[in-house]
Amino acid sequence: MNKKKVLGTFGVHGQWHFSCRDASGKIKWEYNIPNVVTAEGLDHILNTEFHNTANVPTWYIGLKHPGTVSANDTLASHANWTECANYTGNRKVFVEDGASSGSISNANNKASFSINANNQTISGGFLCSAETGTSGVLFSTVDFLGGNKLCDNGDTLDVTYSITANSV
Repeated sequence: MNKKKVLGTFGVHGQWHFSCRDASGKIKWEYNIPNVVTAEGLDHILNTEFHNTANVPTWYIGLKHPGTVSANDTLASHANWTECANYTGNRKVFVEDGASSGSISNANNKASFSINANNQTISGGFLCSAETGTSGVLFSTVDFLGGNKLCDNGDTLDVTYSITANSV
């Protein structure tokens, strides 16, 4: 039986990069991992482009403690995980460059978290439309595969997120 290639399939996926440095700048650990784009995030893309919903002018990156993410998570409801807030300031602004070749990223403006407490168990991150609180769109979530990572007071955790859209 011959399989026909389906033309016009559209996909959105992302890739996260986390890099933790100690107070002297030495890399403690690095992690690359693909993400989950939430159902809420996908609906937001469709509503923004095809249903005249307002775009989000500023997106934010946050860190999460252990717990499994789900495509059905929202910013207001993610029962299996909690946010890590043991860093200086609020969630970090996602400062992206313009899209090119179907991809957009903050590689030139990494989100940088100054950790301010010892033994912080980090298990991933998220991209959302709110600097603080639980009102807004949760676009993407990610869990580290193979275990959680520790950060301590004085560490800096730099986070890069790339979103790619493709047509196959």
